[in-house]
Amino acid sequence: MILLHIVIFLMVSVFIPTKGSAFSNVSAETAILMDVESGRVLYEKAAHKKMRIASITKIMTAILAIESGKLDETVKVSDKAVRAEGSSIYLKPGEKIKLEHLVYGLMLRSGNDSAVAIAEHVGGSVEGFVYLMNQKAQEIGMRDTVFSNPHGLDDHENHFSTAYDMAILTKYAMENETYREISGTKVHKAPEWDRSWKNKNKLLTSLYEYSTGGKTGFTKRAKRTLVSTAAKDGHDLIAVTLNGPNDWNDHISMFEWGFARYDLEYVVKKGIVHSVKDDFYKGKVVVRRDFQYPVTDKEKDNLKVEVKLIKPDSNWKKGKDIPAPCGKMIIKLEDKTIGELPIYFDKRGKVSLETWFSSIKEMFLSMIGVHSHG
Repeated sequence: MILLHIVIFLMVSVFIPTKGSAFSNVSAETAILMDVESGRVLYEKAAHKKMRIASITKIMTAILAIESGKLDETVKVSDKAVRAEGSSIYLKPGEKIKLEHLVYGLMLRSGNDSAVAIAEHVGGSVEGFVYLMNQKAQEIGMRDTVFSNPHGLDDHENHFSTAYDMAILTKYAMENETYREISGTKVHKAPEWDRSWKNKNKLLTSLYEYSTGGKTGFTKRAKRTLVSTAAKDGHDLIAVTLNGPNDWNDHISMFEWGFARYDLEYVVKKGIVHSVKDDFYKGKVVVRRDFQYPVTDKEKDNLKVEVKLIKPDSNWKKGKDIPAPCGKMIIKLEDKTIGELPIYFDKRGKVSLETWFSSIKEMFLSMIGVHSHG
């Protein structure tokens, strides 16, 4: 297939002072800082080392419960759930409670009894739910993870993950509005019962103003584990530490470093691709979504966009028989592909009022400091 090939260099000759300096090594045995929008890893320390993960396991339990579509259903608490060891929301045998409340108890108070009750209701049994956990892990790219229970207790030898995989899981979960709301709730109280739960995540409740949620964890074997999220000026980050004795400070340091060093840039904005000069496509090809990516000041000059379009066929009728998509936009940083966007033919040229020119203009304004993205 013959392709039209257009290369656009995004370069602005303007001096920008260096922002942010590297922070000292984190206390944790393994750690990662990831951008939510792109999944780019901004910092890592042994991020692919397999580790015990304790209660951050419950992020998977929570997202599966949410995706089950059963949050409004009533759960009858079993004797097995009540007997779960460790942290608890003090459920009673035979008690009936909405699944939604159990997920809040799971995430805010790390209730192991809640985890078992959720697993039994959503998966039919704890074993059935564990199967769903591992299935989801494979679906979303958690290649070095095995779940053996819904809570993270050290009752199974074969229960582990990595800082990277837990960041991947959190990135996936953060795409769900209900998960974001629950994870970021400081206190939960439902009108039909007298319990009130305060979130154990001190970053969220008191220590860090940009915190948006997360999950704490601890067992004797895993030690302290922590997943947290933070947002500043529209830039969302994920931090994970495993076996981190000073995890609160680790996360604050990583977030502050990430926000200072990286700007979330609008490399492409949805709308007409105005760089195309071919008569057949000119003014009629569009991208349907934005592309944002975190970059340092030095990296901004090395962004490049390539547009590849299928060579028009003489048999194509106007607006008909044209492949969808009819091409792609390849975004590169220092000759490494960081993303691709499909390009579609639209003879009206109407997807958004944003145009390619305005995208370039917005990038320029951002780079000289008129707009800030973190």
